[in-house]
Amino acid sequence: MGTPNFNRRTALQGMAALAGSSLLPHAAWAKTAYPSKPVRFIVPFNPGGATDIVARVLGESMSKRMGQPILVENKGGAAGMLGTDQVAKAAADGYTLALSLSTSLMINQFLYTKMAYNPQKDLLMLSQIASAPVTLVVHPSVPANNMKELLAWVKANKGKVSYGSWGVGSYAHLGGAYMSKTTGAEMTHVAYKGEAPMIQELIGGQLQLCFSSAQNTKAFIDSGRLKAIGVTGRQRMTVLPNLPTIHEQGVTDEAYAIAGWVAMAAPAGTPKDIVDQIYAQVRESAKDPKVQERIAGAGFLPMFSSPEEFAKAYAREMPVWKNLIELAEARLD
Repeated sequence: MGTPNFNRRTALQGMAALAGSSLLPHAAWAKTAYPSKPVRFIVPFNPGGATDIVARVLGESMSKRMGQPILVENKGGAAGMLGTDQVAKAAADGYTLALSLSTSLMINQFLYTKMAYNPQKDLLMLSQIASAPVTLVVHPSVPANNMKELLAWVKANKGKVSYGSWGVGSYAHLGGAYMSKTTGAEMTHVAYKGEAPMIQELIGGQLQLCFSSAQNTKAFIDSGRLKAIGVTGRQRMTVLPNLPTIHEQGVTDEAYAIAGWVAMAAPAGTPKDIVDQIYAQVRESAKDPKVQERIAGAGFLPMFSSPEEFAKAYAREMPVWKNLIELAEARLD
């Protein structure tokens, strides 16, 4: 009679051991809570820029709530595509996220004939963190004080006006090309390696106008070395509250009403529960006064949209950017 009891006890012990292992399904064998290790923000641009600043202040705020470090890594190169591709090919587990611009997440797919990733298939657009409108500025010698006067002036000076950009395919290039084509002004496009040299050339009179971030133009607008015409997008900048948008000046072309953005993206296939957790932390960080202040100080407008809101905005803006690039005849290998 002792043997059966022994066998039963042994069997029960064995089942208990199996229940604690991966060999049997068990409620206790649940997924590891997220996050259980540091999270990486890949910024596909060099350190010190406005996107990098946003990533670091947002990462600091989110880290406090998530209980894990958020490491910001700069992976610049190829108009933001190198770092963004790294995220697109990363494990879809919520530990590698992109903090980038509309350049690498939206615009480049229409600009480049070859790309290592497809943003619509390889990335999950998680949240638009901020809108990134730019200022339209002119040399003080240009006899225009608003958008309608500027359009009339460039049209009257066909073939005599030069505009700058920080690279082929940038908004500065596309916006200037749109202005040139729609007015028949035949303006000359001059591309620079960055905004700083472009602004210096504008101040020096080698250019007549350009689109540029408030971070690079505000000081010169305030000192009178540049004349501000307007702001892209549909909302005034916090750092330049008295400068009207081009749209509110009665020039309602979608090309001027649109604005770039800073956004967070994850590898496609990231589980919804992890996406929801990340966005919950993003939403809480939106309430942080320091985060709001730093984003506004960089010339951006805080947004913190949900993944669903981002998806709708992305679909709405795609044809606008595509048409701008086609109009500018801007295609790169």
